[in-house]
Amino acid sequence: MAKGAVVGAAVVACAAAAAAVGVAVVVSRRRKRRRDAEAGRRKQASDVIEEVEQAFATPTPLLRGIADAMVEEMERGLRADPHAPLKMLISYVDNLPTGDEHGLFYALDLGGTNFRVLRVQLGGKEKGVVQQYEEVAIPPHLMVGTSAELFDFIAAELERFVGTEGDDFHLPEGRHRELGFTFSFPVHQTSISSGTLIKWTKGFCINGTVGEDVVAELSMAMERQELDMKVTALVNDTVGTLAGGIYADNDVVAAVILGTGTNAAYVEHATAIPKWNGPLPKSGNMVINMEWGNFKSDKLPRSDYDIALDFESLNPGEQIYEKMISGMYLGEVVRRILLRLAHDASLFGDVVPPKLEQLFVLRTPDMSAMHHDTSHDLKHLGAKLKDILGVADTSLEARYITLHVCDKVAERGARLAAAGIYGILKKLGRDRVPSDGSPKQRTVVAIDGGLYEHYKKFRACVEATLADLLGEASSSVVVKMANDGSGIGAALLAASHSQYTVEE
Repeated sequence: MAKGAVVGAAVVACAAAAAAVGVAVVVSRRRKRRRDAEAGRRKQASDVIEEVEQAFATPTPLLRGIADAMVEEMERGLRADPHAPLKMLISYVDNLPTGDEHGLFYALDLGGTNFRVLRVQLGGKEKGVVQQYEEVAIPPHLMVGTSAELFDFIAAELERFVGTEGDDFHLPEGRHRELGFTFSFPVHQTSISSGTLIKWTKGFCINGTVGEDVVAELSMAMERQELDMKVTALVNDTVGTLAGGIYADNDVVAAVILGTGTNAAYVEHATAIPKWNGPLPKSGNMVINMEWGNFKSDKLPRSDYDIALDFESLNPGEQIYEKMISGMYLGEVVRRILLRLAHDASLFGDVVPPKLEQLFVLRTPDMSAMHHDTSHDLKHLGAKLKDILGVADTSLEARYITLHVCDKVAERGARLAAAGIYGILKKLGRDRVPSDGSPKQRTVVAIDGGLYEHYKKFRACVEATLADLLGEASSSVVVKMANDGSGIGAALLAASHSQYTVEE
């Protein structure tokens, strides 16, 4: 029995050892599968990132080619080529502020769900500008009502604002109040103070205004309110920014909006506008509203993410440039890349976060906040991903990949924007040092918009890229922030196009 017991114990021991070996083999295989899966996941993530880096690359020669294409399309638009993506709209602003303007002027800035009314006292170069303004929310029902209802509401608010004039604001006796009207919707402008609405955008759908003169609509509403005020300038917000910029600095030649949307305006020689049919303006110049968001070219580095975004947008095939550089879309491009990484490389775990599937869930201000996280563990970026996507626990690797994606998308947008600015300067001959030894001509570009103002890395990249493209000429080119240029600019244009002789 003892011998049998020993044999039995040995058998049990062997079985136990075999089982242990079997378990070890199974565990080893599982670990290997996990390692292989992790290696595969990282390889997939690496492949997607490499693909993004290649698709979003903007080498300097490419940017120079884009600038050349911009110049070519500008010239086509100035010839009234019906197929030109840049319409190069004539603003009828030929008399820009000089800084000598005096008097009391008003401005109305209508471009979204709020509008602003401004009161500006101009005191020439010595006293400068004194201003007051109020912002008014438009009731939602008026955004889908009738033209009369909307403009009556605006006129009533204007009348109330005029009633608060204080001692700092003085209207000379015998004069009507004059208003600059910033109207940031598509308009076919027919003079400095008239233009017919092409279509409503930004959530407005109002009966009876398309095809009508928006200045006439506002003027009739002011008459119904018995408000003694005349619209002397109808301007686009970018043109207003240009006017405000020139008032502050006579060397401003162009203005750019880099915000939710994007646009540019610049001062062109009237003789370089073949489609201009009227008498040449006394100044010899005309401000052109480029509507450059609609720029398109085969040279633009459009990725699969851009093509899909455009296809699924409300205006496919339009505003191609805007969809690559503006605040409305940068965050959405990042979201689409992160969604691909979540699907192909399980960036945020085995389950794709449902919120990541939602269009425009990642806004550009959130992208900026993540991009500017300098903490060693990117905890602020991780908190944003938790708040926006509902991912409670992201790996450090996932955070660094997200940061890298933000960097690539912002860098491409900023460099493409700089190429557009360089194109304008090239069109004006301000892109090079004079070859005849004459003094360098100081050139200023005024830029407004929340994207440029608040997204510091984006702004720094725009400025650095423009300097790189300009080379030696960069020493004579200045980029200036133009805060709230459109509102003050409208009042300044009301002054420079006043029906009265400017007071000395």
